[in-house]
Amino acid sequence: MATITTKDGTVIFYKDWGAGQPIVFHHGWPLSADDWDAQMMFFLNNGYRVIAHDRRGHGRSTQTATGNEMDTYAADVIELTDALDLKDAVHIGHSTGGGEVAHYVARAKKGRVAKAVLIGAVPPIMVRSEKNPGGLPLEVFDGFRSALVANRAQFYIDVPAGPFYGFNRPGAKVSQGVINNWWRQGMIGGAKAHYDCIKAFSETDFTEDLKAIDVPVLVMHGDDDQIVPIADSAELSIKLLKHGTLKVYPGFPHGMCTTHADVINPDLLAFVRS
Repeated sequence: MATITTKDGTVIFYKDWGAGQPIVFHHGWPLSADDWDAQMMFFLNNGYRVIAHDRRGHGRSTQTATGNEMDTYAADVIELTDALDLKDAVHIGHSTGGGEVAHYVARAKKGRVAKAVLIGAVPPIMVRSEKNPGGLPLEVFDGFRSALVANRAQFYIDVPAGPFYGFNRPGAKVSQGVINNWWRQGMIGGAKAHYDCIKAFSETDFTEDLKAIDVPVLVMHGDDDQIVPIADSAELSIKLLKHGTLKVYPGFPHGMCTTHADVINPDLLAFVRS
């Protein structure tokens, strides 16, 4: 397996296939690099170098008890991109991975990043507060934590079988394989890291990151996203970006990269080539 070891001794697993301009994929919670299979194969076949890592505490990386927050996630990406000496890369993040992309790109060394994409992403901030009255109540995320501790295995079936892919919508074409794959990826990771990551994706304020990014950013979001509602995420993020483009997908769910890869992949390619 390809890995790097960070300064604090955490082993980060990554995939690195092909040659050409690098496309780096950042996965959502509580998944792994495997969640990007459809996109990695697509871009590999279109002549790009594709890279995806398992965030610390997730997938095949170290099941860390500490460092499970956005500053360390971004620092890990800096170490990975330095180790691979990536230049003019396009960073694509889904959900929590979108937050990681924003946090990293705002801090990236000059020349490392050409463009970024935020898909169903958590910025600017998810949790409700006086400054963010449209956010989700803290009790929602406390419920996630309680369900994880009580029965993580069942929780990791209920999420993909329901709102994540929109399989709870009338007439939805449910894929048991997709549900099983979500469960498989989630259960490989560490319970402590996944628990901590709920705070990281829900309470981190990415406002200043978005303002600081000076490369083109494509914001993609389904308007039936039940996990990260569009009104308090993409529609706010686009107002903070210097060079942002918002593309809304009517009826698409949170996990649209999987359920609608046939639509998402060509749109990503068009942006990368533009």
